[in-house]
Amino acid sequence: MPCLSSRAAAPSSGATPSPQRRDGKFHNVAPRQAPGFLKTLGIAWRVLTQKPDTTVPRAPIPVQALDAAALAAAPDASLFRLGHSTLLLKLGGDWWLTDPVFSERASPVQWAGPKRFHAPPISIADLPPIKGVILSHDHYDHLDHAAVLELAPKVEMFITPLGVGDRLVAWGIPAAKVRQLDWWQQTALAGVRLVATPAQHFSGRGLGDGDTTLWASWVILAGDLRVFFSGDTGYHADFKTIGERLGPFDVTFMETGAYDAQWPDVHMQPEQTLQAHLDLRGRWLMPLHNGTFDLAMHAWHEPFDRILALARERGVQLATPGMGERLSLAQPQAGLRWWQHVEAATQADAATQAA
Repeated sequence: MPCLSSRAAAPSSGATPSPQRRDGKFHNVAPRQAPGFLKTLGIAWRVLTQKPDTTVPRAPIPVQALDAAALAAAPDASLFRLGHSTLLLKLGGDWWLTDPVFSERASPVQWAGPKRFHAPPISIADLPPIKGVILSHDHYDHLDHAAVLELAPKVEMFITPLGVGDRLVAWGIPAAKVRQLDWWQQTALAGVRLVATPAQHFSGRGLGDGDTTLWASWVILAGDLRVFFSGDTGYHADFKTIGERLGPFDVTFMETGAYDAQWPDVHMQPEQTLQAHLDLRGRWLMPLHNGTFDLAMHAWHEPFDRILALARERGVQLATPGMGERLSLAQPQAGLRWWQHVEAATQADAATQAA
């Protein structure tokens, strides 16, 4: 069983030994099914020619606008969902961000690629000083170049998996503001302990840099509060190990969306999300990676519908805050089933047009 290490990697990770790195590439514990050229071409063709119109909401996504006053009034152990996998957390009086994406498109260019369903509840300019930004990996829907550069002056530290921090330094982020960790390494900042934990995924932002940076999930420990942030991942055996070593968790923030049978080992089906939550020994489950971008073939609301039904069936407490809505991490609440109202408005509009 892996041991936790307090050693954080140096800002430049190229020479840092890692059990996950071989021949210049990072690897999962269980080998990922490489799609190959023909399968990748087939997936791209299906996405371009067969995608149903239900992958994008037809009615506006509700957003609760946030400002400095609303954040200042928020009690400690608060969370605000900003979209996709971007969370704003107040821990020990300080503010933290996960995978901040504020651009209109999750893409290398802003004239093409997956477009946001809704505006962020708050602008970067209106955010308070950020103690730490926690990054799970370097895909465009999790690592936003423009957001990182705009955030940098108000961020004390960027905490990343190995190699992702090197990207930030190459973008101009001072190396002193970057900490890079391998799986099972940990660091502490302002009384909050962060542990990089395994995930089953991949990385890269171009044609020639695949798997040259590491991907990770994160355990966040603040006083008596324990939360888990999955990042992007397929289902894997180390969920149980994480739960045994670092759980139980008050809240698990779990990827639930952008899944498909054609890429089964890098994103979880909702049934696997629920099982991972149980493996982690979580108390409340909050589904992420949904409601903001069109990244798969399923209906935009399907992840919410499926995880809600599964949670009811298994007796799991499910929190589904809307965009900009506050969630208490100390005493979570279920929240409104806001996506159902969006779909109801869509159907009502369709009925009106038909009449």
